[in-house]
This record gives sequence, C-alpha cells and structure tokens, in this order.
Amino acid sequence: MKHLDIIISGKVQGVFFRSTSKAVADQLGIKGTARNRPDGTVFIEAEGDDFSLELFLEFCHKGSDRAVVENVSSSEAELKNYVNFEVVKR
Repeated sequence: MKHLDIIISGKVQGVFFRSTSKAVADQLGIKGTARNRPDGTVFIEAEGDDFSLELFLEFCHKGSDRAVVENVSSSEAELKNYVNFEVVKR
C-alpha cells in the first residue's frame, strides 16, 4: 500500500474530472481525495496497491471525456489511511 500526491494540469476543471476520478478510484479500490486548486489544477491524493495506482495514473493522463490533460506529476508521500475516495468541494 502506498500514497501518491498527483497534480493534473490542463483543462481539468469544469469537465467532470473529479467525479470521473472518483468513479475510477472506486472501481480500482483506490482511497483518497480529489480537489480543484485555485491555480486551475486538480490535486489528488491516492492510496492503493502498486497495480491499482498504476492503472489510476493511466486514467489521470487521459481524464474525463471533456478534459484536456497537459501534464501529470506524481510523488510518493506519507500514507494517510483514507477509508474511501472523496471529491472535495469548496
């Protein structure tokens, strides 16, 4: 089990990116959060096994149907033991 901090940039707000990421995370058993940031990026904290996280990162590079993903960066961070995946709204 590991934790990734993922930042997705491009046209990723207002295109159902967070809700689609929740659906994908739920299917893969990923726990964590997805939130819009003021700079126009989406920030995701994702926890799961290596295989599930790899598949989730593949989704992040594609995004939702209307998203235009320009860049995805990820880094390992401390495990927070989330119990589900939540879309964080302001």
